[in-house]
Amino acid sequence: MFKKILIANRGEIACRVIKTARRMGIQTVAVFSDADRDALHVEMADEAVHIGPPPAAESYLVMEKIIEACKATGAEAVHPGYGFLSEREAFPVALQKAGIVFIGPNPKAIAAMGDKIESKKAAAAANVSTVPGYLGEIGDAKEAVKIANDIGYPVMIKASAGGGGKGMRIAYDAKECEEGFQLARSEAKSSFGDDRVFIEKFIENPRHIEIQVLGDKHGNIIYLGERECSIQRRNQKVIEEAPSPLLDEKTRRAMGEQAVALSKAVDYDSAGTVEFVAGQDKSFYFLEMNTRLQVEHPVTELITGIDLVEQMIRVAAGEKLSMAQSDVKLKGWAVESRIYAEDPFRGFLPSIGRLVRYRPPHEGSTPDGLTVRNDTGVFEGGEISMYYDPMIAKLVTHALTRQEAIDVQATALDAFYIDGIQHNIPFLAALMQHPRWQSGELSTGFIAEEFPEGFAPRAPEGEELKVLAAVAAAIDHLNNMRRRQITQQMDGRQVAFASRRVVALGKTLQHVKVEGGLDGPTKVSMLEDDGKVVDTLELASRWWPGELVWAGVVRDQDVCIQVRPIANGFDLSYRGIHTSARVFTLREAELEAIMPEKIAADMSKFLLCPMPGLVKAIHIEEGAEVKAGDPLAVVEAMKMENILRAERDGTVKKIPAKVGDSLAVDEVIIEFE
Repeated sequence: MFKKILIANRGEIACRVIKTARRMGIQTVAVFSDADRDALHVEMADEAVHIGPPPAAESYLVMEKIIEACKATGAEAVHPGYGFLSEREAFPVALQKAGIVFIGPNPKAIAAMGDKIESKKAAAAANVSTVPGYLGEIGDAKEAVKIANDIGYPVMIKASAGGGGKGMRIAYDAKECEEGFQLARSEAKSSFGDDRVFIEKFIENPRHIEIQVLGDKHGNIIYLGERECSIQRRNQKVIEEAPSPLLDEKTRRAMGEQAVALSKAVDYDSAGTVEFVAGQDKSFYFLEMNTRLQVEHPVTELITGIDLVEQMIRVAAGEKLSMAQSDVKLKGWAVESRIYAEDPFRGFLPSIGRLVRYRPPHEGSTPDGLTVRNDTGVFEGGEISMYYDPMIAKLVTHALTRQEAIDVQATALDAFYIDGIQHNIPFLAALMQHPRWQSGELSTGFIAEEFPEGFAPRAPEGEELKVLAAVAAAIDHLNNMRRRQITQQMDGRQVAFASRRVVALGKTLQHVKVEGGLDGPTKVSMLEDDGKVVDTLELASRWWPGELVWAGVVRDQDVCIQVRPIANGFDLSYRGIHTSARVFTLREAELEAIMPEKIAADMSKFLLCPMPGLVKAIHIEEGAEVKAGDPLAVVEAMKMENILRAERDGTVKKIPAKVGDSLAVDEVIIEFE
């Protein structure tokens, strides 16, 4: 077994590999760019080597620097993680020449399967069902449009190298094809150093299901069940689960056996993933193979009990698999949410900055089989950089049933407190409550279909409104009682009294009566305007002023609500609901009702930068006439290029920004007359 390995990656996957290596008694070496000098993976590793400036093309993607780091530290093997060099055939070849072991598949398997075009050719040769498409190289946008016209719209334009949603576009007509081809090619070049793309038929209302395979260097290959990855946004997976709610045992076996057959055809010898697009009728077609560890591997680990990183290391060291196909048993259900640094209320645009607060939920397992796991590469006080992927963490839960796993996930998301940047936890929390998600009726178009106008926080209503109003009133009540005790207006912790309040949840007013002391449960009664009690909730919590999350029991149900103090109340986040809760006395409520509202400034004559990013292109000039929908500029952030379009017809008055500028959020790009 290896004594020391180097992780040629960063962030949460580097930390993930370090944890397993440490458990196996293997020393680890981290590599880092200038932007990652203080990163968590650098702190966790036994040694760390600086490899260059922030851009990946000058640091993490430079094979020579990785090899030099191995030689300098005596690392015997390299784990590539995912992304970066993980699917670059030349990387294991270069390592082999330097006498260093690659913890991943052999170069020939990477060449056959890692390249999306070649993998489809290999699958077709092995009689694996594939999606109709054009696998040759495409020279320019005009040729792309001609090919797409022949295949028939909609089509998927996809980078041949890499994955993770980068270099991928769906086109429904010739104009979108031409535009999408240019963007996919540009993103592929910047992300993977390879601008080749291919085009295939986009199957509508599909599901994305993938099979985890595991092989050794002695010809043994098994499959470890499937993962459902249909909840995607812009081709980027958002939520994954294992197993799939679609498959039965017969279909699972058929997909697994086909994945193994394809893997054997290329002598695959590590952890890998064979991806399929599946119809709602359980039909399936080969999509691609990822010759690396997947981002979503934790859900497979939780339902199988198999540490995939450990298996990769053991296989690379020459060991045989310690299990056969008959030994693989799927137990329970696992759900993973990808937590990204992005603003779900502004079209999911990237967000960068310092993590002023980062308090993940408690990890571990309960006696009744409920597990919470958080894979992360950040820490409180750390910085989210514009140079790399926006992932903050992967929150994974496991339980005996799918509904239990969803419920545990929902509570864990509510307890996950992040401040300083925008993040997608409100969106993920809302998804957990979505009836279609809970029913398992999924497709890759789920988010676009269910949120056609983008995401906005749900207004509290029904039971959720009562819970939020009750918790806000209980917190206010506790604060008031503490003040009275401190000022000696009240004697002893056991003294209790009742108070009448009005809780304003956004525009909704709820009259309440609160009863209880500093110790013991609190009762909050919902009142009609005349004071008549219509419902009563009993709350039990050990929450104390200053804590970021109110955790307790309401009507015998576990509840976690994030609490941020504001004037006269709190901002509350719960199950995808983000609302202000201001607590008034009856007189304060009367006065608040006649206060004038502050009117926001009119910024309709400005194109503002929607996220921190780099201006890649400006498509118009001063004095130009533009129509609604016309492309105005392209801003790149976190390896994704975003086209900014005109919202209405107008004339360009001034262009303060220029190509190459790094802009902050809401910085002016274009001013209109």
